[in-house]
Order: sequence, then C-alpha cells, then structure tokens
Amino acid sequence: MTTETIPNTSAGSTAPLPSSPPPTPASNGKRKRALLILLAIVLIAAGAWLAWYLTVARWHQSTDDAYVQGNIVSITPQTPGTVVSINAEDGMRVEAGQVLVQLDPNDAEVAYAQAEANLAGVVRQVRGLYSSVDSAQADIAARRVAVAQARADVARRSGLVATGAVSSEELAHARAQLDAAEAALSGSQGQLSRNRALVDATTVGNQPQVKAAAAQLRQAYLNLQRAAIVAPISGFVGKRQVQLGQRVQPGTTLMTVVPLEQVWVEANFKETQLHAMRLGQPVELTADVYGDDVTYTGKVTSLGLGTGSAFSLLPAQNASGNWIKIVQRVPVRIELDPNQVAEHPLRLGMSMSADVAIRDQAGKTLPTASPAKTLLTTQAYAKQLQDADARIETIIDRNLAQGRRS
Repeated sequence: MTTETIPNTSAGSTAPLPSSPPPTPASNGKRKRALLILLAIVLIAAGAWLAWYLTVARWHQSTDDAYVQGNIVSITPQTPGTVVSINAEDGMRVEAGQVLVQLDPNDAEVAYAQAEANLAGVVRQVRGLYSSVDSAQADIAARRVAVAQARADVARRSGLVATGAVSSEELAHARAQLDAAEAALSGSQGQLSRNRALVDATTVGNQPQVKAAAAQLRQAYLNLQRAAIVAPISGFVGKRQVQLGQRVQPGTTLMTVVPLEQVWVEANFKETQLHAMRLGQPVELTADVYGDDVTYTGKVTSLGLGTGSAFSLLPAQNASGNWIKIVQRVPVRIELDPNQVAEHPLRLGMSMSADVAIRDQAGKTLPTASPAKTLLTTQAYAKQLQDADARIETIIDRNLAQGRRS
C-alpha cells in the first residue's frame, strides 16, 4: 500500500495518510445485474400491458358518467274538483286502476242525473216519432178516401148542372170540398215526409237525437268516474304534492308513479368513444349503492341523436368569438336485465359505471325499423267507457219496454 505525505504546518514535518482502495469488479457486477433485472421487469410489464391492451382493453369503452333513468308518470286530474281523500303516500306500491285521489263527486252526480233524465225523455220522443209515422200513414189513407169521394161528387154534379137538377152553386160547393180534401191530403203527406225524415233508416238506438243525448250521458258518466283519480300504471308513488281540500284543475300534477321495473341506464360517453359502439353490444354495469358486489348485465339499445349541449335549454353558441373546443358527451341508452333489477332494485338518478364490450361491431348505429308493439299503454280508463255504454243501453231498453207494454 502506498502512502503519501502532507506537510505538518505546526511541527514542520510530514505524516503519511492511507489512500482509498480502487473499486472491485464484484460490486460492478451486482449493479449491472440489478439494472438488468429492473429492465427485464419493465419490459415484461410493458409487454403484459400491451398484450392486455391488444386483447382486452381496446375492445372496451367505459365511463362512470352514467345514471339510472326511468318513466315518471304524472298523476293529473281530468276534471276540476276538490280533494276529499288521498289514498297513496310517497314510497307506496300502487297497482294500475287503483284510486289514488278522490275528488268531491256531488256536482258530477247532479250532471249525470240530468243527462240520464234527458236521454230517457229523448228516447220517448223518438218513440213518438215512430208512432207518428204510422198515424200519418193512416191519416193519409183517410184523406185519400175523402178526396175520392169529393171527386166523385163533383163528377156527378157536373153532369146534372146542364139538366137543371143541380144548381151551379151546389157544384161550386162540391168543387170547393174537393180542393179542401186535396189540400188536406197534401198536408198529411208533407207531415209524413217530415216524420219519416227523422226516423228513416234508423233504429231508436242510432237515431241522431238519441245519439246526441247518449253522448251527453256518456260525458257526464265519465266526469263522475274521473272524480276518482286512478293510477294508469303499476309502480311506486313519488313526490306527492296534493293536499286534502285542495281545489285542483285539469293538468295539475298531484303526484308521480314510477315503475321501477322499467328503469334503464343513460351513460354519457365522450364522442371519441363512440366510433366502434353499436346497438346490441353487451354492457357490464355496477351501481354505487351496491359497489362491486353486484354486477348488472345489459345491452346498448340507443345511441343519442345529439350531445347534451345540443338539447340543453340554452345551446352553446359555437360561432361566438370566445369559443373553446371541448370534447362533448353523447347519451347512450342501456337496457338492463329485468331479473337483476328485480333482485337488486335501483332508484332514479343513481350513479352507475358502465363498461361496453365493442368487439362485436356487426350491429347498426341507428335502428332500421319501427317498434313492433306499443312501448307503453294502459287499460286503466277503458272500463269507464264500457260501463257508460252499458248504462246507455239499459236506459234505452227500459224506456222502449215501457212503450211496448203500453
């Protein structure tokens, strides 16, 4: 080992100091080996990520800007009235046709009684028209006999005037009686024509006056039935606003009914994510309320026809001078499996995360056919009209039967 001396300023002599040893080859080898291992790990990770991207990631588009949507059915009155009872509260389950709110029916009952009496009176009047036709025909037959007799008297007297057996004055009286008989016959024929015009090619049930009175009764009956406001669809009551004693008008929202079994998800994807998205592609979703413990499956049923800003209340004016390009989002409708929704219910507005598998791109971006069936329908009000028609037939038959007995 070599030594070197440095001057000792205090004593004027030098002292030897040891020098540092040179690096050994073993320490350099360990460092290179560690760097190679680190490089290998990086390359393996990069290769794994590339393989994962090529085989999995590039065939998926995901977003957490997704929310549960559904039909919100507003319950509104069809006639004005005062609320006398409320039969549903927020969160309650209701069935289609169930009475939710009852309005005061007194005014509607009075109007219905008047319409019922009016229909009965019109039926009796029309029944009299049919009878007047028969009476007019009999009267015409009698008038024709009178005309024939008067005409024969004039003919006889005309031949006797020349012989002096009948005076000219008597012949004039006979001719006047003939004119009167013919005028009476003409009047009876006119009356018959007028009566026939009211009843020809009709029955009592479809005679115009009866149909008009029946329409008034039908409207009065519907107004009476509409005093009971029913649910058009089965679901759960939400956001009740109506209060007891409130005077409501047609179109006023009293509450809403939400059929939670018909919910769907509206996922807002960036426009750059839509190039390979097609109708019918499978989707996996998770809800924030359940977390990763529950996974929903669905499919893409609609790609939005415009961005959210295009359909906003105040669309952006992109032609203005302060325009800044922003990637827009387009709503994508995703249909959920109803069995999964029934097992794990969702509420409107809940946050979701959606992952669309875009490998299968055989589908269309826009539907090519109209729906094969009605999307939403209700039969809650159909029975009201059927009951009204049944009551009309009963009133008509009752008043016709009284005429036959008499």
